[in-house]
Amino acid sequence: MHPAFSVVFFTTATGAGYGLLALLGVLAGQGFVPPDFWLGLVGMGLALGLISAGLLSSAGHLGRPERAWRAFSQWRSSWLSREGVASVATFVPAGLFAIGWVVLGRTNGWVAVAGLLAAVGAFVTVCTTGMIYASLKPIAQWHSRFTLPGYLIFSAMSGSVLLNALLQGFAIGSTIALAGCVLLTVLGWGWKLATWRYNDGLEIPTNANTATGLAGGTVRSLEWPHTEENYLLKEMGFRIARKHKARLRRIAQALAFVFPALLLLAAFALPWPYAAVLSALAAIVQFVGMLVERWLFFAEAKHTVTLYYGR
Repeated sequence: MHPAFSVVFFTTATGAGYGLLALLGVLAGQGFVPPDFWLGLVGMGLALGLISAGLLSSAGHLGRPERAWRAFSQWRSSWLSREGVASVATFVPAGLFAIGWVVLGRTNGWVAVAGLLAAVGAFVTVCTTGMIYASLKPIAQWHSRFTLPGYLIFSAMSGSVLLNALLQGFAIGSTIALAGCVLLTVLGWGWKLATWRYNDGLEIPTNANTATGLAGGTVRSLEWPHTEENYLLKEMGFRIARKHKARLRRIAQALAFVFPALLLLAAFALPWPYAAVLSALAAIVQFVGMLVERWLFFAEAKHTVTLYYGR
């Protein structure tokens, strides 16, 4: 599939934003994070900013962005529409939670309930995003048991690293938060390796014979439908060289998992403000690495429509 940067940035930014929002909603609402004004302003601003930037960037991939509102009407049958509804609905409790924390200076009572609802909304929205891809049967690399959990794991991972950077920046970080970030990063790395191993070993049963229903002999085209690249081939027939794929996989692993884990481990042994600097650097490096990982997520996917073009 064609890895459009607008969609790559959308899945990366919203995943991190919803992960951070969910953690803030749960931990602050339960009193594990102090109701500090600046912490709430920066934390909620970062979470909602990433979510908003991701949602706005996704509109850049639409042929007619002004008609995006029509997608909300298909929530009964479309995961894309459900994602839109869930993302907008989540802004309501998230906004109330932000107002209670930043304006009223409290995270208990009804503010805590709003935080929990925002966390639930964030979880549901990430699930709908993952199901957009996991539900596509023509793309075997996405239609697997690894896609949806992967979206949830990466969202929790990137959100926790962002939260740790915030806490360290305000000198209220803890070894528990650091340990959680490292464990989630290692879990994300393991899940990504398992996903790649599964995709590399896929034996797709669909071929030109089964796609056309002509089981006898070998089906081949005498004349191709088009003489040059068309929309389908550009969007669904994207090809990446094997050597580039291997190199990008190494880069994604290094930036999204290895370097952040090492930086976070180093933060264990260093006092503030060095731990804060390393935590912030880990969050930045991981975000860049997840952009590479998301690019590969799209670039390595193969749509069965390319069978009709001899690919």
